[in-house]
Amino acid sequence: MKDRTGKNLDSQEIFQKIINRIKTICLEFWLMVLRFVGFIPIHTIRKIFYIASGINMPLNSTIHIGANFFNPSNIKIGHDTIIGDHCFLDGRAKLTIGNHVGIASQVLIYNDEHNIHSNNYENSFGPVEIEDYVFIGPRAIILPDIKIGKGAVIAAGAVVTKDIPDFEIWAGVPAKKIGDRKNQKPNYKLGRPMLFQ
Repeated sequence: MKDRTGKNLDSQEIFQKIINRIKTICLEFWLMVLRFVGFIPIHTIRKIFYIASGINMPLNSTIHIGANFFNPSNIKIGHDTIIGDHCFLDGRAKLTIGNHVGIASQVLIYNDEHNIHSNNYENSFGPVEIEDYVFIGPRAIILPDIKIGKGAVIAAGAVVTKDIPDFEIWAGVPAKKIGDRKNQKPNYKLGRPMLFQ
């Protein structure tokens, strides 16, 4: 038996590939279950499934309806954080979201991408860290290996390709600094999430 690059595999390598494939299929099945769970219009039921799947999140944070995940066990969410509907949270590398973070609808957060320059097109992983009091506008995209500083604001539709310092406002494709947040001592709470969302 050969791998996809044509290398001959010994019996131990074949056995390991079979085990890895079974684990992958089980994870893919569970991600499908979570996709269905994501449309249950009751926050508490969704949270129970998400926490059981390995997402480290407190009960006072919320993920709105229709969220999708990769490897939820690497995702950590802080207190009083609200994640909008139809967001994508990638846990193939570590994803850390702080306290009092507002993430709007349809935001995509990736921490894995393919190396397009490689002969094998392999994955390139990088953690994503989002600090406290960050706001991310609708349909923004956060790429791997990014740190978003405390209180930063990312405009709708922005594509974040590099780190964003504390309290800066970024917009565009690729995202660039367009200003500074005036309140540099935030102390607010986001409040309760919308019911049935």
